[in-house]
Amino acid sequence: MRARRRSPDQLDEERLVRRVSKGDREAFDELYRRTSPWLAVRLRRRCADEQIVAEVMQETYLAVWRAAGAFAGSAVDGTAAGWLWTIAARRLVDAFRRRAHHADVPAEVFEQASAPAAEEVALARTVDGDVGDALRRLAPELRQVLQATVLDGFSVRETAVLLGLPEGTVKTRARRARIAMRKALT
Repeated sequence: MRARRRSPDQLDEERLVRRVSKGDREAFDELYRRTSPWLAVRLRRRCADEQIVAEVMQETYLAVWRAAGAFAGSAVDGTAAGWLWTIAARRLVDAFRRRAHHADVPAEVFEQASAPAAEEVALARTVDGDVGDALRRLAPELRQVLQATVLDGFSVRETAVLLGLPEGTVKTRARRARIAMRKALT
């Protein structure tokens, strides 16, 4: 397996996480300064409620402070940024579960904005050719499910909570997306 080349910023962020694991407050502050803007934007793409986003941000960075020693690379992409996103995404799902358990949350809180998410733009840039074309032609609701389950690594249950859908709908959309991708690529 080929090792991925990392940009200097990624290496710096990984070093910052390692320093945070030793209790370095300045490293934590710098990691927060570098990563919190894009993390907040990414969370807002999945949740319109600023209070939930603020809670998730706080819980995420508290978890980073406490668990930096456990950082061994992200399961998503091996980077510190991927690790942070994994923590934040799990905290967001937990926040949705807490809210759903305690009260009926209006559906518009979880609606997606119409502008493409940063990860969709990045995906479009990195996935070229037939696969990229097939992904771009998928219906938005199918692409959302693929993004959550494949790119973000969520389970069907977590994807259902994140997107505010029944688990059966997530499974159906994932199947429809696979079929559409298979047809487009044959």
